[in-house]
Amino acid sequence: MRWRDYGQSSNVEDRRGLGGRGLALGGGGIGIVILAVVAMLFGVDPRQLLEGLPSEVTQTQQPSQATNSTNRPPDENRQFVGAVMKMTEDVWGEILPQQARVRYQQPKLVLFDGQVSSACGQAGASTGPFYCPGDNKLYLDFSFFEELKREFKSPGDFAQAYVISHEVGHHVQNLLGTMDKVQRAGQNNRLSVALELQADCYAGVWANHAQKKGLVEAGDAEEAIRAASAVGDDTIQRRTQGVVMPDSFTHGSSQQRMQWFAKGMQTGDMRQCEAFR
Repeated sequence: MRWRDYGQSSNVEDRRGLGGRGLALGGGGIGIVILAVVAMLFGVDPRQLLEGLPSEVTQTQQPSQATNSTNRPPDENRQFVGAVMKMTEDVWGEILPQQARVRYQQPKLVLFDGQVSSACGQAGASTGPFYCPGDNKLYLDFSFFEELKREFKSPGDFAQAYVISHEVGHHVQNLLGTMDKVQRAGQNNRLSVALELQADCYAGVWANHAQKKGLVEAGDAEEAIRAASAVGDDTIQRRTQGVVMPDSFTHGSSQQRMQWFAKGMQTGDMRQCEAFR
């Protein structure tokens, strides 16, 4: 992936080393659902996550980005995610108005280690990367990239870019009102799977346009597809509990996740991402 000479997003908030301090707004809705779903995906008992959420609104001082990042020398992971976020901003800033007639509003990416507070509650590194519609932010602990490489056997910078672009796909769903519709429908595994598969497809749409900009190298698509396969519900259930239970799927099978990412990357067309049909 050609990212080193790309610009840097101004929407990266570095909270590493802050121990989960910052804005903490207790609440519910789809944000909690997404955190619980991600917890289940990565083999975490969602009750542990939900029990740790604050029950009422609390607010602490929000550290400034200058305090968080200016005093820390740049590192490669930070530069990488800054470039990928800038790519998503550039691509979605063009195609969302063109294909959906909606202005793209840029989300923020929050980097953390260990614990983090969001508008969706408190989360830990074991939750994995997640998007919180309550504050329009993506949350990422870099330890997940190591886990992706070591545990999921999915190395490569484009595999990591797929993870970020999938969460940005959730942000696009939020802008389009898709998440709100799913929330109003209540707990529904079928809709949860469709939401995740559509986010995979949107990640593929982004990859298609990144490829047109000359940012994708040989082998990158295979890295992303391998990562999509590795985080399929059936693959994870087989690895963690030895049995596959399709009725409990929340993100879709490995085959489904690969197919929807590939569909988005092949077409570059958001209209091809109707996973809810």
